[in-house]
This record gives sequence, C-alpha cells and structure tokens, in this order.
Amino acid sequence: MVDTDRVTSDLPASRHLLRARDLADARYFEPLTVADLASEARLSPAHFSREFQRAFGESPHRYLITRRLERAAGLLRTTDWSVARICVSVGWESVGSFTTSFGRMFGVAPMRYRASHPAASRLALIPACVVRTYSRPRNRTFREDSAEPRP
Repeated sequence: MVDTDRVTSDLPASRHLLRARDLADARYFEPLTVADLASEARLSPAHFSREFQRAFGESPHRYLITRRLERAAGLLRTTDWSVARICVSVGWESVGSFTTSFGRMFGVAPMRYRASHPAASRLALIPACVVRTYSRPRNRTFREDSAEPRP
C-alpha cells in the first residue's frame, strides 16, 4: 500500500501549483477562493499566492478572473444567451461587476463585443441531410403505416 501523503510531499511544489491551476480551469464557474486553490496545492493561502505569482506571472485571483472572462467572451461569440445568463454561468454574481471587468479586459462592453462578431445563428451549421429529414411531410400515405389493422 502506498502512503499518499508521503508521495505527494515528494512532488515538486510546481506540481502542486499545477493541480491548483487545473482546478481553477475546470471549475472556474464555481465560487472558488484563493483558500480553495491553496488547499488543492497543499499550501497556506499566503505562500500559495506568492508561489503561484512567481510560477505563472499573475495572482491566483487574477488567473481565475481571466479564465471566467475568456469563457464569457467565447459564449458571447457562439451563443445567443443574454449577458446576465452568461455572467452567472461563468461564476459572476453581479452583472455590473462582470460588465466592468469585461470592459477592462476586452476594451468594450459585452454587447458591443458580441455585435463585433458574426451572429451565433450563422455559426450553427446544420447538415443538409438533417434539414431534409425534418422538412419531410409527416402524413403517411402507405397502408402499412396506418394504425388500423388490415381485415
């Protein structure tokens, strides 16, 4: 049997930082805190923040905010969801603070950002075979398709 505490303590600190970063990437939409990420890295929050900053060039909080805003930009480009729905789906609680942060990062408000890209409906390509299948008449003309038994 392997002692998992000993094995994880033998790993370099950067490996633990990667686990925390992976957690932020995978669960950006949840209300994660620096303490949650530090716990994943098995470091104290203060030490974790310093090491994360040194390893990745930005604070853990800034990294999480950046991931959320990048995902929001993707949703604005590819969906017709409202800004409020996108805001909540990427982990923000306030549309106002989301709009302000989005504007700081991208230089425009979310609606202007969306307007500068092709409409999401133009990106949803439907194969011709699917269009033909769903556009066929629904009425049956063959006897074997009727629900009534034959005499």
